[in-house]
Amino acid sequence: MADTADVVIIGAGALGAACAYFATEQGLRVHIVERGEVAGGTTSACEGNLLVSDKEAGHELDLALYSNQVWRRDLAPHNHLWEFENKGGLIVAATESGAQNLAELARRQRDAGIDVTDVAADEVHAYEPHLTKNLTAAAHYPQDCQVQPMLMAAQLIRIARERGARIWTRTEVTDLHRDGDSVTGVVTSRGTIHADHVINAAGTWAGDIAQLAGVHVPILPRRGFVLITEPLPRTVFHKVYSGDYVASTTSSDEGLQTSTVIEGTRAGTILIGSSRERVGFDATVSLPALRQIAAKALILYPVLAKTKIMRNYHGFRPYCADHLPVIGHDPRAPGMWHAAGHEGAGIGLSVGSAKLLVQQLTGREPDLDLTPFAPERFDLVEAS
Repeated sequence: MADTADVVIIGAGALGAACAYFATEQGLRVHIVERGEVAGGTTSACEGNLLVSDKEAGHELDLALYSNQVWRRDLAPHNHLWEFENKGGLIVAATESGAQNLAELARRQRDAGIDVTDVAADEVHAYEPHLTKNLTAAAHYPQDCQVQPMLMAAQLIRIARERGARIWTRTEVTDLHRDGDSVTGVVTSRGTIHADHVINAAGTWAGDIAQLAGVHVPILPRRGFVLITEPLPRTVFHKVYSGDYVASTTSSDEGLQTSTVIEGTRAGTILIGSSRERVGFDATVSLPALRQIAAKALILYPVLAKTKIMRNYHGFRPYCADHLPVIGHDPRAPGMWHAAGHEGAGIGLSVGSAKLLVQQLTGREPDLDLTPFAPERFDLVEAS
């Protein structure tokens, strides 16, 4: 293989697929290089959350609100292809202090532009009739949505291919083609592709790709597990999670953390999470993690006590220490772009990140300032 393109995208997960969609929408010639199969990495091992409710006011929330608009507006004609569900989210509290913390979180989020309704303890069961009665408060977030992530990636790439994109699966990027400091293509196990732009959407391996360009992008894997129940009559109507989930998403602890996240699927199964731990790429199934997830789920939904767990799955979220993704052009290696490091929010933030990156790549002013997500920010932190 020896070819040329306007853009080469490394990675065919949610971020790579979204970049391919928006790049081909602008008429760019796109090649996608994936060392495995489409959606075969982190995208295959997550729940497909499109959440605004789990984010504190700040840059990530700004990106989440923007991405939410992209899902609902730009991708509206296609959303049926990936089982888009506008199900809404429900955060619950089980103590008086938890209710106070939740009310304060909702106030800050409301000030930042989130649509959120405070729910009193005696109103919770109108939203979720099977929840435990031992709750003190809840907050409802109608903007929270859900997709089937593997379908999303596959369908976006299919649309990109219909516009002329080419995809190379089972093709590993072994090096970057360089002209001095500039990145001018990729060297793969099947040959070289020359390109004006290279987008690093390699997920938890994005740091390794960055090293090929001689730049530092510290993205690390963070392992997480999900349980899947047998099919049931509809039991969970929203995305439901405990208030401590918000704190866990912003934690930098290396050890095991679990917090309850529960939702139903169209097939009748229930997805139960979640866990976070920094163990490198250790793919061992952790029974302590699974037990904690199951035990905490029963506190919220005692009705699930006799439900059978069909299986579990786990994957590695691409984690940045400052909990912000890396999006945009890398001035340290002209021609190199990054779209990675979104950790557990990657599916929801993928389309907004990709649209903004392509706007910048094609010389337009991005709808949202990408400075907080700049890849070179890590050099500035380490130099200070």
